[in-house]
Amino acid sequence: MPAQPQKGQPAAAIALRAVHKVFGDVRAVDGVELDVAEGEFFSLLGPSGSGKTTVLRLVAGFETPTSGAVLLDGADVTRHAPFERDVTTVFQDYALFPHMSVEQNVAYGLKVRSASRREQAERARAALASVRLEGFGGRRPGQLSGGQRQRVALARALVVRPRVLLLDEPLGALDLKLREQMQTELKELQRVSGITFVLVTHDQAEALALSDRVAVMNAGRVEQVGTPGELYETPASAFVASFVGTSNTLTGAAAELIVGKAGTFGVRPEKIRVLPDEGEHDRAHHSEVRGTVADAVYLGDSTRVVVDTDAGARFVVVRQNLDTTAADALALPGSRVLLRWHRRHNVPLHNTT
Repeated sequence: MPAQPQKGQPAAAIALRAVHKVFGDVRAVDGVELDVAEGEFFSLLGPSGSGKTTVLRLVAGFETPTSGAVLLDGADVTRHAPFERDVTTVFQDYALFPHMSVEQNVAYGLKVRSASRREQAERARAALASVRLEGFGGRRPGQLSGGQRQRVALARALVVRPRVLLLDEPLGALDLKLREQMQTELKELQRVSGITFVLVTHDQAEALALSDRVAVMNAGRVEQVGTPGELYETPASAFVASFVGTSNTLTGAAAELIVGKAGTFGVRPEKIRVLPDEGEHDRAHHSEVRGTVADAVYLGDSTRVVVDTDAGARFVVVRQNLDTTAADALALPGSRVLLRWHRRHNVPLHNTT
C-alpha cells in the first residue's frame, strides 16, 4: 500500500485504496492503490481494456467501486455523486452544446451553480483568455476547429475552479501536429493554474511529455508508478518496457550468452551501437553480440536497423543519422555487424502476465 501522509503533511489530492470494479465476469479494476499529489500532472497510461478509463470514472463518481475506497483531499467520497465532488472532466468528444455560444458553453457550470450573470460573463471571458480564445465567445461550437473546440472544453472545465481536472483522452481526435501543439498548451495551463490534472491516455509519448508521474496499467492493475525517466530508464516489468517505448528483450540462453547471467533483461534500441564486425573491443564494461542486418528503414533523422544475432535473438536498433545518408541505410541489409552497448543498459525485468 502507498505510504500514508505523515502527521502535518497534506493529504493526497486523490487516493485509491484497494479499489476493485467488476462488470459481470470482467474485473476491470483489480485492487488498485494509488496516490496523486496536490498540483501534480498525473497520467494513467495503458492499452485499451487496461482499466485506466474505469479508474478515471471511479474518481469522477460516474462509477462506484465494487469494493475499496476513493478519497479526495483525505475525505472518503466513494458513495458521493459526481456533483458532490470538486472534480470536473474533459472528454475526447468535447461534449459542447451546439445550440449555445462558446461563452454560454463555458459559463454553463457557473449558471448551474447559480452565479450571477455578471460573474458568469466575467469568469467565462477570463477562462477563454486563459486558453487563448479571446473574442470567440459569440461563436457557436460548429464554427470552430477541432483544436479550438478542445480549448473551449478546457475553459468550461476550468471556469468552475475545480480541485481536480480529469482528462479522458482529450487530444485523441486531433491530428498529430495539432495534438503536439495542444500538449504544450495543456502543460502550460496546468502549471499556471496549479490544479491537479489526471490524464488518461494510451499514447506513451503524450504521457511522457506531459506528466510529473505516470501509472502504467495492465489488466486492471497498476504495473508501475514513476516519473517519465524512471519508467523509461528502469521499467519494472517486461510489459512496462514494451509499452513505454520499444525494448529489446533478452531471456533464456540469449540472456546468458550476451548478459552473462540468467534472467530477463531489456535493452533500449537507442542505447545500442551498430559497428563493423571487425577488430577488438572493450568487453569489460560492454555487452556485445554479432549478427546480420535483416532490414534497415531510413526515417530521415534516424535509421531503424533490425539485426538477427548469432545468439538467436532479434534486435531493433535506432541510430541517429549524424553522418548516414539514405543510400547508406539501404546498403545495410545482409551485412555483418557487431552490436555493442554499456552493461548498465541491461535492465532486469520481471514478468507480471
